[in-house]
Amino acid sequence: MKFPMPREYKYIRPIDTVWYGNPQLKEGLSVPEITIKYGSLSSKIKTMPSYAKCLIGSLSELSKSVKAIKRNPYASNKTASAEGLAEIEAVARALGISGIGYTKVKETHLFKESIVLFKYAMVFTMEMKKTAIEQAPSKRTIQEIFRTYYELGRAVNLISDFLRAKGFNAQAIPAIGSNLNLTVLARDAGLGGFGKNGLLITPDYGPSVRLAAVLTDIENLPVNQGLDYDWLPDFCTTCNACVKKCPAQAIYEKPMICKDGSEQHIDYKKCAVPFSKQHGCTVCIKECAFFKSDYKKISAAYIKKEKAAK
Repeated sequence: MKFPMPREYKYIRPIDTVWYGNPQLKEGLSVPEITIKYGSLSSKIKTMPSYAKCLIGSLSELSKSVKAIKRNPYASNKTASAEGLAEIEAVARALGISGIGYTKVKETHLFKESIVLFKYAMVFTMEMKKTAIEQAPSKRTIQEIFRTYYELGRAVNLISDFLRAKGFNAQAIPAIGSNLNLTVLARDAGLGGFGKNGLLITPDYGPSVRLAAVLTDIENLPVNQGLDYDWLPDFCTTCNACVKKCPAQAIYEKPMICKDGSEQHIDYKKCAVPFSKQHGCTVCIKECAFFKSDYKKISAAYIKKEKAAK
């Protein structure tokens, strides 16, 4: 059974230049789809009242983002001034966005069912509050998860509307959707690196963030030119806290390499069971060293240790 997520097919116009995902790429699944496909749906229904409002709101924002592509002005605006970019970032911050990065969209960001209208990405993180994640698994935790899903969906739609009002084109990619691999997109935008749990580890909030994006054809975005997180996989190999604490033993000791060459860090068939039964689980975030401690302190200590070993 596949969850009927809204898609852009109905709203694409002849003027749109569309990049479709390759059938050889892996399937992208949203949180509702993973739960229905692999988790305990009956358990999910029992826990749903605690976060139903935000779930419904998230799906509503996803529907809005799909329908909104027909409002793109195609006014030939493809350059943003420094002042204009600062204004866009100010709007994002006012909507609760924690981190902002930029990158070009690549095939490595796509799933087999991806629909991409524009090749430049503004990528956003939003913090999940520490006090809520520390209680994982709990109703308070699942409420915070879906709060960020909803708030991010609302934010990228409003940012997209702002861009259109300025004469730019935009395609909102909400956090709850399955149009792009947002973790890889965010890494390439310089917002963080991969942890062993497959989550984005950010300098400010560790893995306690959700991700979303806005695609556009603004050609002079300050795209990330390099990655500063190459040490993270080595550190995670010495830690393994998420692997040991995962209630489903769903996190691989070494990532699986998929047919398309991408890495898979988690067995979602196993992960979906405690996620659906235990209020969103989130133990892999709660137990992560970068959630419990300070990123900069860990980084400094690890680098010092590596230099001493040489």
